[in-house]
Amino acid sequence: MTRFLRILLAAGIVCGVIASAGGSLAKPLDIVFVNPGKTGEVYWDMVAQTMQAAGRRLDAHVEVLTSERNYRTMQELGFGVVARPDKPDFLILSNEESAAVPILEAAEAAGVKTLLLSNTLIGEDAARFGPPREKLKTWLGDITTDLQTAGARMANALIGAARAEKWQSPDGKIHILGIGGDEITPASIARNAGLKLAVDAAPDVVVDRLLFANWTQSEAERVTANYLGWASRKEIRPAGIWAGNDPMALGALRAAIAAGLVPGRNIKVVGLNWSEDALREIKAGRLLLTDGGHFLLGGWSIVLLRDYADGCDFAAVSPHVEVKTSAITRDNLASVGDLIRMRAFDRIDFTRFRAKAGRCGQYDFSLDALISSLPLPEGVAD
Repeated sequence: MTRFLRILLAAGIVCGVIASAGGSLAKPLDIVFVNPGKTGEVYWDMVAQTMQAAGRRLDAHVEVLTSERNYRTMQELGFGVVARPDKPDFLILSNEESAAVPILEAAEAAGVKTLLLSNTLIGEDAARFGPPREKLKTWLGDITTDLQTAGARMANALIGAARAEKWQSPDGKIHILGIGGDEITPASIARNAGLKLAVDAAPDVVVDRLLFANWTQSEAERVTANYLGWASRKEIRPAGIWAGNDPMALGALRAAIAAGLVPGRNIKVVGLNWSEDALREIKAGRLLLTDGGHFLLGGWSIVLLRDYADGCDFAAVSPHVEVKTSAITRDNLASVGDLIRMRAFDRIDFTRFRAKAGRCGQYDFSLDALISSLPLPEGVAD
């Protein structure tokens, strides 16, 4: 080997190291996200916005295609992406209502690498295809949140508050209404399981109903009004309302107020999403908490794909990346409230979340890490 060739090889190695550390020599990425939600749907809008903010930091162009909550449209959009003559580097999908499977199969045939976000394969689909990269080689993995723990944390907060206030009904039990998004989406199933887990461990607590409101404020308002009417006729004192997302929690608040209750004073309500409206209700004292942070899966997915493209494969630990959620209450609202209210996701330094050299697949996507990545307010010394 000539000395000149050795120098070239060494330079190539150095360039690779720089690229994998997020340097300017990294290849720009073309990523497409098929958004299962509706335009204006807070959670999915924020997922897409954090993706694009992360893309701006990590040299990745993120194209967002919105399905408008129509799963046939979602599949058509996905098929269209994998059929393009100029294919993207990566395709991000969510397996809402198990609708992503045909797209995964089409992507496999077309050689398009895919990542599942928020909802992964379950049941028969999981049994049929096995883990990522086994039968579907181009399915790189999934990034999800531990929503069962979130559901349990929400329920435990309700239970703790009701016990402290002594809001038992005449039968000596604490009575709760549960409002789930749906009965089939993995993210909903996990949240509902967390509610059940917490209540099963609390013999003094009863979930009178677990009703489903299709993730919407209007349906949650209707089912809550019906429940409160039933509870009044049965002489049951409702202590709390557990809602699987923030829009449903807001609907529950409206129904409670219409029924003459004062949320925060004689009934507690919890939600999940970290939405701007929920933060406003927390500040006003009407909402006990909003769990979540899982919209940041959008940004974290770009971190995973940037690392993967640069040779630091997240599957070195596992192709299944699970992110912990956190609860926002009046106690910690100030630390992240402005970030969410203003959707100022460009303030997040996503480069700080990349895996360190020799630690591929090891990530800290916690609330504490998020807060530490934000610039200090002007005039505050480091």
